[in-house]
This record gives sequence, structure tokens and C-alpha cells, in this order.
Amino acid sequence: MTRSVPTRRRFNTGALAAAASGLAAAQARADTNVDLQLVLAVDASGSVSQYRFELQKRGYIAAFRDPKVLNAVRTGLSRSIAVTMFQWTGPRLQREVIPWMIVQDEASAKAVADRIESAPRLLFGGGTSISGAIDVAMQLFPRGDYRGARRVIDISGDGANTSGRPVTRARDEAVAAGVTINGLPILAVEPDLDEHYRDFVIGGEGAFMIAVDKFENFADAVLRKLIAEIASNDYEGGERARLRKL
Repeated sequence: MTRSVPTRRRFNTGALAAAASGLAAAQARADTNVDLQLVLAVDASGSVSQYRFELQKRGYIAAFRDPKVLNAVRTGLSRSIAVTMFQWTGPRLQREVIPWMIVQDEASAKAVADRIESAPRLLFGGGTSISGAIDVAMQLFPRGDYRGARRVIDISGDGANTSGRPVTRARDEAVAAGVTINGLPILAVEPDLDEHYRDFVIGGEGAFMIAVDKFENFADAVLRKLIAEIASNDYEGGERARLRKL
């Protein structure tokens, strides 16, 4: 009898420890759950001059500093998203410039904008492989601490896929894995690039693109696009329908 009490206490202690461990694990999972994992793939190929590259960069900086983006984030269930960014050119030429970062309030949105602002251009040529960009983006989703209810690859560029494997194969594999690919084709070099993105690049649930006629209009386009990508379903339906017509 006297020995059963400590035994029972040990059992209760172990049960409490297990419960606490389970609660901590559940909390950790909750802490890393976001509404969206968003990969931003930015063209740094030879056709993109430094001036044009800076226009792209400033567009993303301005977007994450715009309160409308944070308002879109707050429409989700977890009121948070995770973002990463890399530069891309040829099939094996991609460089991560922003690791996975969470956006959930003004401070974290500003931190992403500041990180983009401080990131240097790491690539200056090597071809145009959208398929390579998609493949690298797919490798980024399992990394880091965040898991999104939705996973989106956002590709901006000024040229069609000219190297690497067929872009449709990369796209179809990503879509089969439940990933959406959206596009932001810049028509300054190839006026019909929007058709290439429409037919060969974008795909997945709710996929859309916004064609930009020149780099100078990139900032407005990326702001509209990010809002549509981030916003919850109640908001995004009408917004996406409108954006497809731009």
C-alpha cells in the first residue's frame, strides 16, 4: 500500500509531463501555421538592366510597407503569412536573398521590406529558365518553420523560358503537388510574353497573372498582385477576377 502512492505519483507526473510535451508540440505547430507560404521569384537575367532590377526591387519594398498588404494578411484565419525571395536566371542559377520570414504585424512587414532593401543583386545573366525557378521554389517550401494552408510561387520576369527543362513539366509537377503558380510578366522586351505566361507558366487553384507593359509600372502591379495572393477567399474572388483584366 505504501509503495503504491509514489508509483501513482510517478505515473501522474509522467502523464503531466507527456501532456505538457504534447501541449508544447501543439503550440509549436500552431506557432508555425500560416495562411500562406509565398515564394517570390525575381528575374535577374541579362535582359534586366540594373535600373530595371532596382524598379522591381523598389516595387516589392513599397508593397510590404503598404498598409493594404498587411490588411490583406489580416483577413486570414491565422492572420499571418510566410515569405521568401530568390533571384533567378538560368537552369542552375538561383540565389536566395530573403529566408523564410513571417508577416503578421507592422513590425514584421517592415522587417521584410527592410531585408529586401538591403539585399544586393547576386545574378546578372545566364539565360532565362522559368522551369528552373519553379523547381527551386518547390525545394523551398519544406524549409524553415512555417507551413502554409496555401502555397504559392510568384514569378516575375521579362522573358519566355529559353533554357532548362520544359516549363510545362515543371509547372504541372508543382500543380500536382498542390502549389499555385502566379505570374507577373513584364512586356518591355517581349510584347507577347503574357501569352507565354498564360499558356505555359501559371497554374493551380486560383492561378492568375498581371501583365505589366513596362518596368516603371511594376510597383503598382506587384502591390495589386500581392493583395490578391494574400487575401482570404472572401476577399480574393472579386479582386482576382478584376486583376485578370488588367
